[in-house]
Amino acid sequence: MKITPLQLTVADLADSFEDSAELGARAYGGKLDIRPPYQREFVYTGKQRQAVIETASKDFPLNVMYWAVNGEDDFEVIDGQQRTISLCQYLTGEFSLALFGKPEQRYFHNLQQDEKERLRNYKVTVYLCEGTPSEKLDWFKVINTAGEKLTDQELLNAIYSGPWVSDAKRYFSKTGCPAYQLGSDYVTGSPIRQDYLEKVIQWINDGDVEGYMGLHQEDANAAPLWQYFQAVIAWVKAVFPNYRSTMKSVKWGLLYNQFKDAPLNSVDLEASVSTLMKDDEVQKKPGIYAYLLTGDERFLGLRVFTENQKRAQFEKQNGVCPVCEKTFTYEEMAGDHIVAWSKGGKTVPENLQMLCSFDNNSKGNK
Repeated sequence: MKITPLQLTVADLADSFEDSAELGARAYGGKLDIRPPYQREFVYTGKQRQAVIETASKDFPLNVMYWAVNGEDDFEVIDGQQRTISLCQYLTGEFSLALFGKPEQRYFHNLQQDEKERLRNYKVTVYLCEGTPSEKLDWFKVINTAGEKLTDQELLNAIYSGPWVSDAKRYFSKTGCPAYQLGSDYVTGSPIRQDYLEKVIQWINDGDVEGYMGLHQEDANAAPLWQYFQAVIAWVKAVFPNYRSTMKSVKWGLLYNQFKDAPLNSVDLEASVSTLMKDDEVQKKPGIYAYLLTGDERFLGLRVFTENQKRAQFEKQNGVCPVCEKTFTYEEMAGDHIVAWSKGGKTVPENLQMLCSFDNNSKGNK
């Protein structure tokens, strides 16, 4: 990797700045690609963006930025996207700030002429990096260990950069992207931090994100992944038509994979959901949906007896297991529902018995 230092002004950097869904993000007279395929979307908060502009207004140094050299007058950002866009957006009037010791919020065009020139002439340092694509990606991973740390999916986007990643990000990774518009009520996370993309790949490929991306890296488009996501959301809406906020954290893709062809009665399912939502024994309300399809009570996080309740019952039983009638220490026993939850039993002292570990496990296996 050959690295050459370059100093330029903010005015040079912001020359011909544009950021659009159609043309991407470019600056430096159109010669700089600010957001190549392996880069994340703009994720700085208002305070972080403000800190960049205040640093420049006070003539304090910003961290060095890195660009890859693709050819003559052809560069792409390896590190520094957030700082570059922050500076360019302020100079092009996209937001206002209180700067230069004045309390009022001012856009760049509201500044005094000398203040404008101080910002325009602020020097930023860039290292121009020349090397193979794999060297650039390796360097990208190394220098992005600070600041807004890359998520696992963002790193995978860098490693498997290509036509498939570019198209997948169009569906799953933009602010207001199609996946967000369709499924934001059913999926947690942020599209721009790649949460949507990561989840849907996990769903479609049994959790193996890297394997799926490696297989499809050179595919021309990600339409099959988008079609799969649409099918998952349509299935959820058909099977559980009454929306509840608890549905947002359910792993719907995994349930879809297993039950998409099963004959399901949405009316009966909704009645069961309503009943379970009102059951104070159920601690994990989002798990109701998986429980109704699988029958596995572990999804419900059913209430358990407290240590005080179990110790009190142990003393009442004098450490004697009512099944085998042998005596045990507290540590050798476990709390058990006399009447199981599935048969209407509640987690109350009157429904508690202490069983030895063997009998408790034997009962659970029946």
